[in-house]
Amino acid sequence: MRRDEMGDLIAFLAVAEERSFTRAAARLGTSQSAVSAVVRRLEERLDVRLLTRTTRSVSVTEAGQRLVDALRPAFDGIEAQLAALDDMRSRPSGTIRLTASRHAAERIVMPVANRLMADYPELRVEILLDQRFVDIAKEGFDAGIRLGESVDRDMIGVRISGDLQLVVAGSPAYFARSPAPQTPQDLTGHNCINLRLPTLGGLYAWEFEKDGRPLTVRVEGQFTTNDPELALHAALDGRGLVCLMTDYLAPHLASGRLVRVLADWCPPFPGYHLYYPSRRQITPAFRLLIDALRWRG
Repeated sequence: MRRDEMGDLIAFLAVAEERSFTRAAARLGTSQSAVSAVVRRLEERLDVRLLTRTTRSVSVTEAGQRLVDALRPAFDGIEAQLAALDDMRSRPSGTIRLTASRHAAERIVMPVANRLMADYPELRVEILLDQRFVDIAKEGFDAGIRLGESVDRDMIGVRISGDLQLVVAGSPAYFARSPAPQTPQDLTGHNCINLRLPTLGGLYAWEFEKDGRPLTVRVEGQFTTNDPELALHAALDGRGLVCLMTDYLAPHLASGRLVRVLADWCPPFPGYHLYYPSRRQITPAFRLLIDALRWRG
């Protein structure tokens, strides 16, 4: 249906409900002659009389009433949907789909998302865990969360955490059997707990840096897992050295259950950013999430 045809139906419905060309014109914000011409054009196109006109009144014919009965529910539905869309623009609702690593989801996103979902019952959050840098537009996500150094230039990036740091540590029981490594190269002689990250190509290679010089070491050991918590428990049990984010290890370093090594080889690096396409039309729900996650430290 062309736009002018939709306009003709709206004009007819106004006249039929108002029983007056004058009142219909006022309702539509146009002139009486314009409304009369539009209705006449509609009748000619349909080849049926829709209204009976006298000098004193306007009434609806049988054919006209059938058209009114069909149009009113349809237009009511359209108006309801438009009102719902306007409502969505003014208050947070709907689903936000995110892709994130497990660490970012657990430590950064979920505490915020839980609070927002409690405050806004019509807000839904879906998080899919993935280590890859996902094409969010292609795969239907609203946004992704990755380390700042990984965000493409054609994306808008919003910092959502402070700098992060990896820590290498082992238990006192482990160091009672093996001397502490002094350099990353010494790790080749240690029992190290590997993390398997298939989306990054297999086992995670431990990353170090000193005096601006990066170094990557592929370690070996008896135990491998794809879950940081299991790796942590293995280290606490004395199974070997582990390399994890600071927040996993901090309470155990403070209690003495783990001992940190190679601290001068593990400088901080850029933290997490939420990224999304620059052309995205931001909904109230998504803007609420951005504002709630934004790093203000």
